Amino acid sequence: MTRIAIISDIHGNMPALEAVLDDLAGQAVDEVLVGGDLVGRGPAGSKVTKRIRSLGFPAIGGNHEDYLLDFRRGKVPDEWLDADEWSAARWMAAELDDDDVEYLACLPFSIGRPGLRLVHGTPATNREGIGPWTGDDEMSGYWGAVEEPVLVCAHTHRPLLREIEGGLVVNVGSVGLPFNRDRRAQYAIFTSQAGGAWRVEPRQVPYDLEEIFEIYETSGFQAAGGITAQLLRMELEHSTPLLVPFLEWAKVLDVTPTAAQLERFLESFQPGQSLREFFRRLRQSASA
Repeated sequence: MTRIAIISDIHGNMPALEAVLDDLAGQAVDEVLVGGDLVGRGPAGSKVTKRIRSLGFPAIGGNHEDYLLDFRRGKVPDEWLDADEWSAARWMAAELDDDDVEYLACLPFSIGRPGLRLVHGTPATNREGIGPWTGDDEMSGYWGAVEEPVLVCAHTHRPLLREIEGGLVVNVGSVGLPFNRDRRAQYAIFTSQAGGAWRVEPRQVPYDLEEIFEIYETSGFQAAGGITAQLLRMELEHSTPLLVPFLEWAKVLDVTPTAAQLERFLESFQPGQSLREFFRRLRQSASA
C-alpha cells in the first residue's frame, strides 16, 4: 500500500503550509507532491519556495509561477509595470531571490505516478481549471492526453471528486486560498488499492488567519500591493473569489480598477454569490 499526499495552490501562505505539514506528520504518507502555485496571491512566496525545496517534495509549475517569472524576465506588457492593479504582482516577483527564480523556472508541467497523473490546471494548460462546472464530456476528453486512470489537478481552489467514463478526476483544492467557503487549508491523500485503483481522502486543516494577515502587514505587502492586496485579504476572509470579479467588473464598466472603486463594486457583488450569475448580469447591464 502506497500513500501519497498532494498539496497545491499554497500562494505564499506560510501559516497555512505549516499547518498542513503538521497535519501530514501524523498521516504516514510515503510521498508528498506539490501541484503548483507555490507563489503568487500571497506575501511569503520566497519562504514557501524554500520550505518546499528543503523538504525535497517533487513539484510542478502553476500559472502563478509563470506570471512572476515573466515579471522577473521583463516579459510583461508595459502597462503592468506601473498600473495599480499589478502592484502586488510586482512586489511578489521582487520578493523572490535568484535561487527561488531558478528553482521555479525548472518545475515540470506534470508529474506521473503509477495510475496517477498530476497537473496544475488541465492536461493542456496550467491557466484553465477543472471545477464543479466542468462537464463530463469535457473531462472525458482529457484522457486523450493522459494515460493514467486518475487525473489530479488544482488551480480552481475548489475540491472536486468525480468518477467519469475513462477514470477519476480529483481537484485537491488549495492550501493557501480556498474558494469553497471553507477557510481551512485543503489537500488530499491518495492510498493505493488492489488492482491499481486509488482511494482519495480530502483533508481540511484549520489555521489562524490572523497569522497570515500579520505577514501581510509586517512584510509590506499590504501597503505596497494596492487594491490587489486588499482584495486578496478579503478572499482569505470569505474563502471565495473577489479579485477576478472586480477586474471583470471594472473592464465591463470601463473604469480604472483602483481602491476608489471598491465600494461601488461591492454594491453589486456580494462575496459568495454565483460568479456565473454575476457575470451574466454584468454583461446584460453593459449591453442595455
